Amino acid sequence: MSKILDLIRYILEKYKYKDDLSKARLNKIIYLIDWVSAIRRDRQITPIRWYYNYYGPYVKDIEKAIQEDDRFEIKKGLNYYGNEKNVIFLKKDEAFNDLKEEEKEIVDFVIENTQNLNWSDFMNLVYSTYPIVKAEKFSNLDLVELAKEYKKAQK
Repeated sequence: MSKILDLIRYILEKYKYKDDLSKARLNKIIYLIDWVSAIRRDRQITPIRWYYNYYGPYVKDIEKAIQEDDRFEIKKGLNYYGNEKNVIFLKKDEAFNDLKEEEKEIVDFVIENTQNLNWSDFMNLVYSTYPIVKAEKFSNLDLVELAKEYKKAQK
């Protein structure tokens, strides 16, 4: 879990729109980070076993890690449409391990390319990724194997 927490802390540090970093958006950002890492490095940054459910790639590992760590806080807020959302905040910035430079580059790339997208455009991006296009709903997503397949199809 520590790798997930280190990653969340780094995302929170870099993400420009802190009040917009909902639990759902954070989950999808981490999925995109793992997907980009699988393409570039043939491995994910996190140990997460991704699952394709009703709402795209989603796992409870992220929320569980946040809830079990007193350095983070989940606050209730409202989204653009007035519906309730859960927003992630960092309470204490201490005792985290730093990410490797190549991992930071991937996180920075994903954040730079997603943080200015509204929810609809962001979700369109997530749903356009190869794993989601190729996989069936309610299945596990082996991002490393799907990245190999994706790169082979690009040649």
